[in-house]
Amino acid sequence: MALPALATTDQLAAWMQRERAELPEGAALVLDVASTIVRREARQNFTRGNSSATLYPREGWAVLPQRPVISVAEVRRGGQLVPADRWQLVRDRVRVLGGDQAVTVTYTHGYASVPADVLAVVLTLASRVLTNPSDLRQESVGSVSVTYSAETIGASLAPADRDLLARYRRRVAVVGLR
Repeated sequence: MALPALATTDQLAAWMQRERAELPEGAALVLDVASTIVRREARQNFTRGNSSATLYPREGWAVLPQRPVISVAEVRRGGQLVPADRWQLVRDRVRVLGGDQAVTVTYTHGYASVPADVLAVVLTLASRVLTNPSDLRQESVGSVSVTYSAETIGASLAPADRDLLARYRRRVAVVGLR
């Protein structure tokens, strides 16, 4: 299932200080692509949703990948439902009693609205693509010359964008070998 864009065309028009009718026909597609790029960089969906994740607890703790975690619907081990009194949700981690075997957690996660810094990155990326759709480095018409920065070429994140998204990524991953 495709996730919705993290920003609307109305927000993009306002960000670019244009009327919505002035946006190119492909603006919605650009927002979809920009949203996908941002989600991949942050490794977060941001929008509210339900997911199931199979995790391998370490010392009884399993870290859920999507944040913020709103609630856990169920925990299963070996296909069997783990009773609610045998697991506990603590922020974005589930403590599961009874060993470190793989568990499948079904949970609700995401933000009620897209965080402002994430929205800014999506809108900035989309506006860069729409402002320079031909990926020009420089263009001249008569005595007027315009030079675009390297960040405006292609649908990619600038270092400043990556810095804004860094707080949403997990800093450490633990991999257990069996």
